[in-house]
Amino acid sequence: MKAVTDGPARAASSIDLPLVGPQGEPIDLLRTLTSHGVATLPPLAVDEHTCTLEVTVPIAGHRPRMVRVTRAGATAAQITVLGIRPSDGTRDAVRRAVGHILRLGEDLSSFYALATADPDLAWAAAGAGRMIRSSTVFEDIVKTICTTNCAWSATERMVTALVAHLGEPAAGAPANGARGRTFPTPAAMAAASNAFYRNTVRAGYRGAYLKGLAQSVAAKMVDLEALGQATPDELPDDELAARLLALPGVGPYAAAHIMMMLGRYSRLVLDSWTRPTYARIANRKRATDDAMKFRFRRYGRYAGLAFWLYLTREWVPE
Repeated sequence: MKAVTDGPARAASSIDLPLVGPQGEPIDLLRTLTSHGVATLPPLAVDEHTCTLEVTVPIAGHRPRMVRVTRAGATAAQITVLGIRPSDGTRDAVRRAVGHILRLGEDLSSFYALATADPDLAWAAAGAGRMIRSSTVFEDIVKTICTTNCAWSATERMVTALVAHLGEPAAGAPANGARGRTFPTPAAMAAASNAFYRNTVRAGYRGAYLKGLAQSVAAKMVDLEALGQATPDELPDDELAARLLALPGVGPYAAAHIMMMLGRYSRLVLDSWTRPTYARIANRKRATDDAMKFRFRRYGRYAGLAFWLYLTREWVPE
């Protein structure tokens, strides 16, 4: 994350944000900000050294706002709204937007009860496990498609280009680049030309998937946001996975990753990084998918979350 400079976007208002879950469970802000790589893609920017998140959030009926979230003690954070002093309505909208991104309303107490009994994962009960998400389900799906079959540098290039060229700028945003811009709307991505996806985003075969997905959402043929709002009773995991797999560019890996962003943790994200990483940590020459699923099946609907935390514990120094 690049340092934020003073100027038109200088801080004008702060909002206190308690870091406590619905059942009083702790929330580790640094573990949340570094929960997965997609969290570092625009319009989000994470500085793990200072435990800071900067993000541009859309505000219904108003210009987007740039906000910065910093740790303010063990059980609190502070949101700084950049630019002109926000109205009470904007402050409330910002608080809701940040709470959504950080998953502050998610009850992980049942998962922590299971983790406490597992020597390999008892550490997570101190506040790990909240998987940072984007402002919309559409954004998380597009970003996930941009991670498939490519190097991370290509993912960064594609997402940065989408935000820089199609995102809506907040007041005080730099004239160029992705900083200070929201993730593009489905309508904006649907209207972009094939040449844009080919030459500017350089999305390769993904370009047709991204444009097709955006067109379907913009035309209200697909309601992606409803997928994030539905409960497991309303939309069981198997049905949710089937709907995701029907989307252009979404295969088994992408579906499992998107489900994790939606708070559905029953699937393990199995790919070219997670498989060898598990084998290394578990001190095995090779681990089959069935063996990994068996190891975490005790976690039931949290199996994928337990698996992910097992792999990423070392991302944050003890």
